Amino acid sequence: MSMTAITGAQVFDGEKTLGVTTVLVEDGRIARIGGDVPENAETVDGSGATLLPGLIDAHVHTGRESLALALRFGVTTELEMQGLHTRGNRGDISEDDTLADVRSAGFGITPPGGHPSELFPEGFRPGPPPGVKPAGQPPLIPLSTMPEEAVAFIPQLIERGSDYIKFMVDDGSVEGHAGLPMLDQATLNAGVAEARRHGMLTVAHTLTVDATRMAIEAGIDGLAHLFMDRPHTDEIIEMVRDSGVFVVPCVVLNASMMGITGGDLADDPRVASRLDAAWDTTLRSSYGHYPQGEIDDVLATVKALSDAGVDLLAGTDAAMPLPFLGGIAHGASVHHELQYLVRAGLSPVQALRAATSVPARHFALADRGRITEGLRADLLLVDGDPTTTISDTLNTRAVWRRGTRLAT
Repeated sequence: MSMTAITGAQVFDGEKTLGVTTVLVEDGRIARIGGDVPENAETVDGSGATLLPGLIDAHVHTGRESLALALRFGVTTELEMQGLHTRGNRGDISEDDTLADVRSAGFGITPPGGHPSELFPEGFRPGPPPGVKPAGQPPLIPLSTMPEEAVAFIPQLIERGSDYIKFMVDDGSVEGHAGLPMLDQATLNAGVAEARRHGMLTVAHTLTVDATRMAIEAGIDGLAHLFMDRPHTDEIIEMVRDSGVFVVPCVVLNASMMGITGGDLADDPRVASRLDAAWDTTLRSSYGHYPQGEIDDVLATVKALSDAGVDLLAGTDAAMPLPFLGGIAHGASVHHELQYLVRAGLSPVQALRAATSVPARHFALADRGRITEGLRADLLLVDGDPTTTISDTLNTRAVWRRGTRLAT
């Protein structure tokens, strides 16, 4: 049996700090917290470091290379909000401890010509090069304009292996394409009700206050974005709070939409050493579709939601290494998002929860997100103390996925 004892580190268990204690990992699981080190255990000295649960990015669009990059930054799980990694298409990933694990919505319900088609240049087609057959089952594209269509797609998405159901609620105004075809309220209501009838978690893409209202009225479980078209009001904060939804603010995405690049992050040697040229270029770019936006308004909304008791989840909307999808990189931008959450006024501990136990709880990932006996040994060891200095999350000393230490 493989056995590793991580000693001398401060342990943050996903909710709180346990102090300096030993964590014993055996056969991919957390076998024990505290106690003596068994004689036959490999010992990892964690002195001067903090042991965290592996981080969870609650909003990505990903692939094998991106999952490998995420893991190098201690992100052990990515939650795909549009993509190919549904249950039947990820068996090799689930067993590959050099990659972050993944869950997926499959493709979101949207009208023909609706979001996200406007983001891509004419003729652009995501996926494998022409002539290369994609691995696994082809995606189901649930284009819907009527309630009956949305309802009919729900069981099909479930059959195709979607872990949760996503709805696009976007008129294109933030992306510079005002008047984009958008789900109407009746179609959204019907689709969400059918998904919930099947016991499925529902999430909505919402970048405006009006789209947020629509999703809440439909009974959505979570918002995959935070509105950025206007400052918050007490009324909208109360609506979000009273609905019980969780929010994935994706502040790094909102910043990129406003033309704010990730250049400062790319300049950090802790980041630069892990990025290739394509990702470095992407991180130094931005979407730039909404320069009239105000990042301080977004940060104030984040703080107001947190103060109201709304659960916030760390997410990035990281996608492909292409400059027109810029300002964001897999793995690295989770750490940037944590810094933004603290800048908004959350404590470092609150920010760390947003990337560990809180997304695990909402997405029913009961085997991860915390350092608790019996759970997966998805772990991140960092120099310093990110419970007081959030940027210390980038001081990677070691990463484990299912108890297997990532080679560096």
